[in-house]
Amino acid sequence: MHQTAADRGTAQTSAAFGKFFLPGPTEVRAEVLDAMRGPMIGHRGSSMEELVARLQAGLKLVFRTERPVYISSSSATGLMEGALRNGARRKVLSLVNGAFSERFFHIARACGLDAVALEVPLGAGHTADMLESALRTGDYDTVTVVHSETSTGVLNPIAELCEVTHAAGDVLLLVDSVSGIAGVPVETDDWKIDFLLTGSQKALALPPGLAFGVAQESILRRAEGLPSRGVYFDFIEFEKNIRKNQTPNTPALSLFYALDAQLNNIMSETLEARWERHAAMARRTWEWVDWMSSSGYDLKMLAPDGFRSPTVSCIRLPDGAPKGTEVTRRMKARGFTIASGYGTLKDTTFRIGHMGDHTVDELNILLGELENVLAP
Repeated sequence: MHQTAADRGTAQTSAAFGKFFLPGPTEVRAEVLDAMRGPMIGHRGSSMEELVARLQAGLKLVFRTERPVYISSSSATGLMEGALRNGARRKVLSLVNGAFSERFFHIARACGLDAVALEVPLGAGHTADMLESALRTGDYDTVTVVHSETSTGVLNPIAELCEVTHAAGDVLLLVDSVSGIAGVPVETDDWKIDFLLTGSQKALALPPGLAFGVAQESILRRAEGLPSRGVYFDFIEFEKNIRKNQTPNTPALSLFYALDAQLNNIMSETLEARWERHAAMARRTWEWVDWMSSSGYDLKMLAPDGFRSPTVSCIRLPDGAPKGTEVTRRMKARGFTIASGYGTLKDTTFRIGHMGDHTVDELNILLGELENVLAP
């Protein structure tokens, strides 16, 4: 029998929550999806301004900032380009340790900037000493970095990297925290992050399609002197509009309703409790990997201790094991979704996105199924 779109929607919202562990997009609760059915309203009217004002209150708490939080109806890649067009004058140092930090580097070059990549092996992070040494050797005015590198499960020490960047003089730090915000402690104002961005579809546990950013006065001063900062991601326009509780371009209104519902959920849980829940899921995953290894199945975390993200784990398979794509296929047959490795890691690793609204109990069920799939 032919299945209508309405039938498919009902099936998706009634499916049991807790089996979708991609490292993005993450699983979205049915009540958050339901919130998207809110009515259409004029995006220049008072109803929209009231909604944006309400969203600002919650977003400022999530970002730990007193600055306004930009809401962009785009993917996070849009704000990556916006950060460079508004913040970089000439020469960029990109800290590259995976696919998404490499994307930041390529965007810089596509924008016509002189960009240099400071690369480390996949699975490694960048230390403050590395950055300090690199900043001494070149006349850089901007640094790009990914906080939580989703392709490798590496967490970079953003607070330390901020200190080094600012000590170097008139240098801005642009931070992609797409799989960090709402799952990993971030202190936007206290750490003096010049520009911080994230996307809706990771630890915030929202559908894809929104990006969020916080611009400090430092990058806005830069933007004023950059006539080629573009139109759609012009931070001066974002700043002017958000001060009036508006957006510079037509907003994805239905996603704003979902954001409103999810911010209420996050505030009810508290941000600190959310951080700890993510940390607990990460610890459980690492313990499971160690247990599997000690039991004769030689799994290993790709990221070393001290550089592991609380939101996503990249796990290396032993020689002779099924490929990462085969592991994900077998899990799919059991009703669970995880990810194979990214890029060159596709065959040798798999990834678990333990972020968003998942719990340790749900994760334990997933890990139990993985044991069965990986058993010789």
